[in-house]
Amino acid sequence: MATFSFATLATIIPAVVDAGFPIMVRGRHGVGKSETVYQFARSRAMELVERRASQMTEGDLLGMPQSSPETTDAGNTVTRWNAPDWFVAACERPVVLFLDEVDRATREVRQGIMQLTDSRTINGMRLHPGTIIFAATNGAEHCAAEYDVGELDPAELDRWAVYDVEPTLEDWLDWAKTNVSTLVWDFVNNHRDHLEVHGASEPNKVTPSRRSWKRLDEVLVTAGMAAEPKVHAEAMFALACGFVGFEAAVSLRDFASKYDAQVTVEDILDKPGITGKVAGFELTDHMALVGKLAGAKRLGDEGLTDEQLVRLADWFCLLPSEAAQAFWKTCMNPDDAAQSVVVRFHRTTASCGTTVAKRVAFVMTGKK
Repeated sequence: MATFSFATLATIIPAVVDAGFPIMVRGRHGVGKSETVYQFARSRAMELVERRASQMTEGDLLGMPQSSPETTDAGNTVTRWNAPDWFVAACERPVVLFLDEVDRATREVRQGIMQLTDSRTINGMRLHPGTIIFAATNGAEHCAAEYDVGELDPAELDRWAVYDVEPTLEDWLDWAKTNVSTLVWDFVNNHRDHLEVHGASEPNKVTPSRRSWKRLDEVLVTAGMAAEPKVHAEAMFALACGFVGFEAAVSLRDFASKYDAQVTVEDILDKPGITGKVAGFELTDHMALVGKLAGAKRLGDEGLTDEQLVRLADWFCLLPSEAAQAFWKTCMNPDDAAQSVVVRFHRTTASCGTTVAKRVAFVMTGKK
């Protein structure tokens, strides 16, 4: 069984769709399968036409017969069909046609979808050459047993390029930087086990998912609570119970009640006095801050000043060895940091007189 992160999936999709083949994305509920399709449509500036296959009947695929039968030249009466609006749109112009919950559809609907993905026609009408077909299901190999879905037989699956997704935490953190409030991003970054359930979900129990965190965030922002978390910590707990469950809601309340004590990337790079801000931090706090810095990708900015690098060195020299190693691995690599920034930082001397180079050597070897 192979599963893919969304970062990897994003590199696969263009090659498949440009060759004209449909894609099926499979995975757990609420991980962002639909969002991946929406993002692709936006990246191509294409109209997205979405239909829930689980709610479709044969008529929704075939359309309805015309009210007046037609007569052929030989005198035979025939029925013509009025195709449904979504299918006409996909035939008349290039669209991203998104069929969600295909594995919850009736057998008859799935048979029609097989024809659509194979010959790209229904009742003689052909999809526009530029139309791209996506599907999303929960019936992935690694999680299908958790869901009340139908099994797609080999002939059905053979019509699709099928990719099972198991997104990474970094997938969500990278996406969430511009899609959720700083409060929720910081909470998930600091309490990573609460992003979603690990393993099978318990029946009838409200548990967190990537989708439910996004929905809760929309409520908190709309209610003005995300901007003043300490003031609204108790109300935030009550709201969160309905979206992410009791355990995550308790942790969110505790986090919100002392949120002004959180250290940001801006505190490290742009403000003096980092020593006092991280006094008393435990390893998990330091690791969360490393995650924030990696997520912000500020080190990819070659415009960092010497003063900012000194502040970064002050913080780096305070880190426990495990956190320092994590920082160097996640932040000081070609994907996240400009090479010139790495070189300059390596040569920087912290306010305490220790050079970054010397601190790196100690962290890696344990020798001063």
